Amino acid sequence: MTGANRARLSSELAENYDCIIGSLTRSLGSPDVAHDALHETFLRLDRIADSDPIRNPVDYILRIALNVAKDRWRARRRRARTSDIAELLDISDETADTIRIVEARSEIAAFKRALAELPVRPREVLHHISLEGRTTQQVAAQLDVSVRTVESDLKRALRHCADRLDYALPQRLGGPRPRA
Repeated sequence: MTGANRARLSSELAENYDCIIGSLTRSLGSPDVAHDALHETFLRLDRIADSDPIRNPVDYILRIALNVAKDRWRARRRRARTSDIAELLDISDETADTIRIVEARSEIAAFKRALAELPVRPREVLHHISLEGRTTQQVAAQLDVSVRTVESDLKRALRHCADRLDYALPQRLGGPRPRA
């Protein structure tokens, strides 16, 4: 932008900055959005041609700032919809391929073999806690053993199954060091 319009708009923006920000904040509901819109408006003032004089520079600045805010709002909505679409497209195929089915069946068979190798009580403890969601106290009361025994049986069962399936058990902080 050259000449009269640029000088006049810049001058009006500087002189009425607080008033313009206040008006934008009331219209947009957020001082941050108002400041962002006004900053973008200042950058857009360079595109204004000098062909026609601007009658009311403050109203003109406010209108540009409100349009900037609307454009940003629309863009955010579009991005959200685009990200929703991208998320939907990223959903994996629910039909498992043959290789995954074979691998899963093999792991299930190995897990069943590992469970069958366990003594009865550790197998029951693992079943009650892992599958039924019971607490160690509930299982201890049901099996008429101490909570410490239930915890020991659970660790034993988990370690045994992990070894048979070649899984690494997560280590708790302060727990024993992993076996080499």
